Amino acid sequence: MHRSAFKNGQIFFETYFQKNESSIIVDLGAQDINGSLRNCAPSNCHYLGIDFVAGRGVDIVLDDPYHLPLGEASVDAVVSSSCFEHIEFFWLMFNEVMRVLKPSGLFYLNAPSNGDYHRYPVDCWRFYPDAGEALARWGRKSGFDCILLESFTAYQDQDIWSDSVAVFLKDEKMADCHKLRMLDRIDHYMNGRVYGNADILAFQSCTEDRLKIAHR
Repeated sequence: MHRSAFKNGQIFFETYFQKNESSIIVDLGAQDINGSLRNCAPSNCHYLGIDFVAGRGVDIVLDDPYHLPLGEASVDAVVSSSCFEHIEFFWLMFNEVMRVLKPSGLFYLNAPSNGDYHRYPVDCWRFYPDAGEALARWGRKSGFDCILLESFTAYQDQDIWSDSVAVFLKDEKMADCHKLRMLDRIDHYMNGRVYGNADILAFQSCTEDRLKIAHR
């Protein structure tokens, strides 16, 4: 796990979860490679690591890459970092995540917006600023009442990766349960979106890599 991915995951937990809150949190793509979101999750949560292969930090290995062995509306949050780019049909997994979340449940997604070709075992996708809203619309088209609470592109942190970050809510009627946003804690980001605001915040058409080349 690269530095910005870990930091963004930490900000997610600090924003959306109280320290004294006991929650069921599922990590999709949980194998601990140079770190894990488990290390910054609330200490009193029930944390379940799921992956497609066995490894450190993995509690359940999936037999079917598009089915989570969990009950409907059974978990408080699903988190996934640096995994969705490796899922061939990631929109199917998005619907499966929505299925297992409670109505007030959250899905935290961190996926690369750029970066090297890294097969694990395949590398299929990169996520751009409109991806979060598109996924939320796909979820609603699939029968869920999900919304995008916020999304943004993070700047690099001593590496090559610009993270695309999105936070989804299972049921729009529960929006008042989550009033805080990660973007309230972040000063430096690109192309942010916040539920209830149609504007794109900190709009930037160029990628960070292009900006660096232009300023050489």
